[in-house]
Amino acid sequence: MTSTYRTLFDTVLTRLPPERAHALALGSLDAVTRLPGSVGLLRRLTHIDDELIRVRALGRTFPSPLGVAAGLDKDAQHVDGLGALGFGFVEVGTLTPRAQAANPPPILARLPGDRALLNRMGFPNQGAEAAARRLATRRSPVIVGANVGKNRETELERAAADYVAAATAVAPHADYLVLNVSSPNTPGLRDLQAVGHLRPLIEAVRDAVGERPVLVKISPDMDGEDLDAVADLAVETGLAGIVATNTTLRREGLRTNPREVARLAWAEGGGISGAPLSARSLEVLRRLRGRVSDRLVLISVGGIESAQDVWERVLAGATLVQVYTGLVYGGPAWARSVNLELARRTWAAGCPSIQDLVGTGAPEPGSDQ
Repeated sequence: MTSTYRTLFDTVLTRLPPERAHALALGSLDAVTRLPGSVGLLRRLTHIDDELIRVRALGRTFPSPLGVAAGLDKDAQHVDGLGALGFGFVEVGTLTPRAQAANPPPILARLPGDRALLNRMGFPNQGAEAAARRLATRRSPVIVGANVGKNRETELERAAADYVAAATAVAPHADYLVLNVSSPNTPGLRDLQAVGHLRPLIEAVRDAVGERPVLVKISPDMDGEDLDAVADLAVETGLAGIVATNTTLRREGLRTNPREVARLAWAEGGGISGAPLSARSLEVLRRLRGRVSDRLVLISVGGIESAQDVWERVLAGATLVQVYTGLVYGGPAWARSVNLELARRTWAAGCPSIQDLVGTGAPEPGSDQ
């Protein structure tokens, strides 16, 4: 299936505008999963039921540490389909309390030479209450996280009210919540990562949703001291964890022709995801693990393309790992192949569960290190 998808991607999907290709892929998945019995059949074909890759976190047992990152299913419209592709969980959103359109087009570009995407979407969604209704009627048992944010026009001083409204709408139907304070595509949003803004926001949401696990999603572009401050605040305020990281504004090291990048002037403020983010995302993860140890659940996202990438993040301290761009380039069979390899590596390491390896920094099985 993987080679078939690659042929389809190279010959068809890359010839379409990225937004249209995205809609076509998800629409095709939805069409398949609407057929009677199709969700169960897909799950039997793609899911790996193996104790070796099960993970206990956030009050749930995840069948795999590998999940879908927020941004792919912005409106909780495709949970059943994505959950049937072998992933251990799906994070939907970013959801805002009121519906809002995307930023003016164009909003998405591929950088195939970098195995990357560049976007400036800006939280397009139909609102948290609409997403909550969809989540309430989902058919699959997949674990779901809900990523929430503020509406574009809401001033920072009133942002906490937006986060509370969105979080309380979806909390009854989500297994965990993520506060997105790090997207580069909503003006001023990243200012909420400053401890002075973030503390009252966290406290307001936690008071509103009770025992539901709450995490915060941070930027890869923060400096070390700011990362430490957010990590300390997360522990102090009783957050369940940190999602690291969002997309990056950095353009250094891209393989794509600089003239092509310059042509994408519309995306000057847009965020890059995919392979160029990998090294920085791993660096941030290692710093967070060194700061918080196992007191928080760390979810690593950014530049995940292979089982080796997932393995490396687990050893560096990630209990869970998310993918977006890697799935776009890898196709629907990608998650199953990664999970099979994770199970093999865990068995070779002599561990009953991959969770035993979280944060160990152990060398790859079979290496001479």
